[in-house]
Order: sequence, then structure tokens, then C-alpha cells
Amino acid sequence: MAQPQPQVSALIVGADRLGNIPDLLRDHNIAIRHHISGRDSAHQKKTPALPSGTDLVILLTDFLGHNVMKTFRLAAQRAGIRVLACRRSVCSMQQALDQCGYCKACPLRANDAARPETRMSCKRRGSPGGLTLGI
Repeated sequence: MAQPQPQVSALIVGADRLGNIPDLLRDHNIAIRHHISGRDSAHQKKTPALPSGTDLVILLTDFLGHNVMKTFRLAAQRAGIRVLACRRSVCSMQQALDQCGYCKACPLRANDAARPETRMSCKRRGSPGGLTLGI
């Protein structure tokens, strides 16, 4: 029997509301520990300290200015935390998660391999997903 994967703690930066994204992340064993809208002008001027225990920083690019994105990306790089950037949509988030490496042991991935016709991600439909991955 496979060992359960430890839950990944995520910081989400961008957007006022997350819609269905928390459900998708929960299915991938990712817990949202903090959500920052990025509207605060202090986020543009100084590099913030990331909350302790953060394993992943998710940047919702269509709701962030360049300066805010840059400050959080730099903070994550300094802390050695992986950064995932995508648009605020379940489809774009799913595509980013498919490529990020956190989901290789995900139970949904195992189910998809057994039944590929049951779930069509944006990647399979050919939708251009605006995403970047990095450390």
C-alpha cells in the first residue's frame, strides 16, 4: 500500500476571491495556508517575509501587478520555495499542477491513468495556458 503524501502548504497571491480553486488544490493534497490579494501597496515596496511552513507560492498572474509578482517571486527564491504562476481559473491551475511535479503521487492522477476519457484538462483540449514554473 502506498504511503500518503504529506500535505503541501501553499501561499496564494492575487485575486480577491478564489472561486473553485481551493477545491482543486484540496484534491491535489495542497492546503491553502494564506491568501493575499496583493492590493496592499506595501506588497510592492518591500520584499515580504513568507509565512513559516510555506512549501509553495502560487501567483495568480491576471490579478497581480508586475511589482507585486516580482517581490513575492524574489521572497520565494530566497527561501528556496517553489513558485507556480498561472491565471485564476481552474483550467489554468489544473494545467500548472499537471506540470509542477507536486502531483505525481496524487490519487486523481492515478485515476486519470486508469480512465483517460473521464477527465479532460485544458492541456488535452489544446487550450493555451498562461503558466510558468520555477524555484
